[in-house]
Amino acid sequence: MTDSRNSPETTLSALLERCLAAGADAADARLAVSDGVSVSVRDGKLEGIEREENAGISLRCFFGQSQAHVSGADLSAEGLEALASRCVAMAKAVPADKFCGLPGAELLASGDLDLDLTGEAELSPEALERDALTAEAAALAVPGVKTVAGCGASWNRSSRWLAATNGFRSSRTGTSVSLGLAAVAERDGHMERDYDSWSVRFLKDMPGAEEVGRTAGERTIARLGARKVNTQKAAVIFDRRVADALIGAFLSAISGPSVARGVSFLKERMGEQVFAPGVYLTDDPLRPLGMGSRSHDGEGLPVRETHLIDDGRLTAWLLNLPSARQLGLSPNGFASPGFGDPPGVTSSNVYLRPGADTPGALAKQVGKGLLITDMFGPSINPNTGDYSAGVAGFWFENGEIAWPVSEVTVAGDLPSMFARLVPANDLELRGTRDAPSILIEDMNLAGS
Repeated sequence: MTDSRNSPETTLSALLERCLAAGADAADARLAVSDGVSVSVRDGKLEGIEREENAGISLRCFFGQSQAHVSGADLSAEGLEALASRCVAMAKAVPADKFCGLPGAELLASGDLDLDLTGEAELSPEALERDALTAEAAALAVPGVKTVAGCGASWNRSSRWLAATNGFRSSRTGTSVSLGLAAVAERDGHMERDYDSWSVRFLKDMPGAEEVGRTAGERTIARLGARKVNTQKAAVIFDRRVADALIGAFLSAISGPSVARGVSFLKERMGEQVFAPGVYLTDDPLRPLGMGSRSHDGEGLPVRETHLIDDGRLTAWLLNLPSARQLGLSPNGFASPGFGDPPGVTSSNVYLRPGADTPGALAKQVGKGLLITDMFGPSINPNTGDYSAGVAGFWFENGEIAWPVSEVTVAGDLPSMFARLVPANDLELRGTRDAPSILIEDMNLAGS
């Protein structure tokens, strides 16, 4: 149930007042509304249409050094009253956490914090169906493609409003449009699959539907005839489609909560040379229409462009207020959305600065090795950085693709992998975590 007479801002303010009246010392809350439409196609026909509309509210209350959080979908006056009463009662009953709490008003981000990330206006199911059918037909037109395992297109819009008893207020609206499919091909009884998928704010930033489908089909055909490689040490190039996984492993290692718990292989490396000189890894929360852009972090603190790796040196942990307090440091704007929930840590739009050479040029420099285009379930020891992953891709010799490869495990340790990492020049800014292709020499390959 919702009360359409009240604005989201009014609803949140009234909820916080109810919490204080019920005995809470402080509180914060988030109200979120989303809607969207998605279509799926198969064999040249519409398979399904889904329309989604959601509204929900999350609330966190503090009583001394104790906190509790609840959520619900009933936005009526009665529902909000029950939500506030339940959350305050829970906060009074749970154990204390000396690191929890809202930031002081003097720490909060200021200025115009209402962020508009609106891209395409609502797309009709007919338009989405047309793009999905075009993409599927283009994939099937690639000689050798047997079928398309799944093809869909969607449009989504989300809005959220934040409020806290320390005076913080903000709102954000964002839209996105997506298109993707997976193609399947078969040769000599062996099947291969590959894909292409995009999610953007504006359609102009996405290849046409025909190109998306053709790319998925061509990638799939290229994988036919895959074989194993011999167990050996070799150079590895992580294609830009999978290179972001290495960036994700690094971000996990500099997570403030992980460092505070002592479960990071980088916990003693602050200020040290972790990557080679000339390597920069940057978080840019203020990128216009970025998929991870934000005007403040998940606790209402200011954000700014930050070189997490500056000329190869580690410069920052990803901190929220609790982990900063635990480490005796100042929070630095990396709290994940925490209004109505305890905050975690997250980045916004992270990218690895591109290098000078193309992936092909890097391949020629090392002569032979493995180009990884697909990766399955990386395993990482957070304490040591020991790393392994099942991969597929292509073996290259004399800098040229020789044959497709599958059922191979690549292994190493992340500290030395980071130190040897060489970025190529093919960076695309497409998501919240982007990297160009990455060369790392002397990796362990386990094959036949």
